[in-house]
Amino acid sequence: MQAEPSYGEIRERLYGPLRSVFSWDRLDGVEYGLAGIHYITQEFRGEIAFATEALGKIFAKTVYAVQTADDTLLHALGIPNEVLTTARIIVKPEMVTVIGRFDFINTVEGLKMIEFNSDTPTSVVEAFYANHKACSYFGARSINDGMEVHIKEAFKKILESYKELGYATDSIVFSALGWHNEDRDTVRYLLDQSGLPATFVALEDLRISGDRLCASIDEQLVPIDVWYRLHALEKLAVERDEQDQYPTGAHVLDLVARGKLAIINPPSAFVAQSKALLSLIWNLHEVGEFYTTEEHQMIEKYMLPTYMENQFKNKYPYVTKPIFGREGGAVCLHEADGTLVERDKDNDYWDQPMVYQKRVEMEEVECNTEIGQFTGRLLWGSFLVGGKASAISARIGERITGNLACFLPTGIKVE
Repeated sequence: MQAEPSYGEIRERLYGPLRSVFSWDRLDGVEYGLAGIHYITQEFRGEIAFATEALGKIFAKTVYAVQTADDTLLHALGIPNEVLTTARIIVKPEMVTVIGRFDFINTVEGLKMIEFNSDTPTSVVEAFYANHKACSYFGARSINDGMEVHIKEAFKKILESYKELGYATDSIVFSALGWHNEDRDTVRYLLDQSGLPATFVALEDLRISGDRLCASIDEQLVPIDVWYRLHALEKLAVERDEQDQYPTGAHVLDLVARGKLAIINPPSAFVAQSKALLSLIWNLHEVGEFYTTEEHQMIEKYMLPTYMENQFKNKYPYVTKPIFGREGGAVCLHEADGTLVERDKDNDYWDQPMVYQKRVEMEEVECNTEIGQFTGRLLWGSFLVGGKASAISARIGERITGNLACFLPTGIKVE
């Protein structure tokens, strides 16, 4: 009688064949990709898609209004001075981002969106590739089957829009940090799925030369027309050359502002990335302005009260978040009386303005890991690609979903 395979054996059988694409099933030697599957219903899958598309339209409408407003509103959203002119570049108003990710939690109050990673989202390979492979391995019905085509369609649309606006689009480069496995291979995957005649060039191999952003390829500097970057604009805004302190990042942003460089995701995605936009949307909803009746219903149903000042003290538990934070950075959980329940332990993002968001509890689930059973909180990432609801994936971690939260494959049970 053959023994049942161990957890470690199952894990290797699942992720071993995927590592040429999904190379970070372990992060710094710690398990990231779990060897199990969490089942959801078709109804839940349908609702998260519906909410994603509805909120995508609301964000697109709001961001366009912000981009065409005066600087006061952009400043209120935390847009740095160096990015102001760039942030106003309008490429395709109905497509707020080419590829972005809403983060949802499933609560006793229903499905709630807690933030929008619209500018530089990760978890792409997990959602579009690894999750489908895991469903096949475990005999589940895939929740994301065939959705890679959405990526190709969205990149094609944004490139056409740039062409119509008069941009050069011949030289296309995709970039991320070359030494960072997750970022580099996420971008390589996007390049492959985009169908574009593009080249991957690491961020560290980009240069400013002759008033152009250039890629260093085979010791030649090649001017870039279109740049896909897994690199946040607020970070780019303050970057300087290490040797002579030249403001390289500000120069790149100026190239975008002058129409000499097309960027993907487009500038609208950076505006949408600000968590202060959640506050703006909620405030407009509360006063009954700007949105249609149906849009107000979607905001009420799928968003959480969010403010730039603490409106929850002595009323409701709340969360504080930095407006451009990522991976749970500088997030704090508070009781209604202000008592600190939990805080992020990393050092990043604490110097940023914060938003205050109503705190609701995330669903708890159990799963197997290399070190035994784990009960954690589930976060759902749902991709908005070219304005369409697309692939989803789940991560399980602590009450603050940090960088070490694990990828949990998800599927629909075959009856």
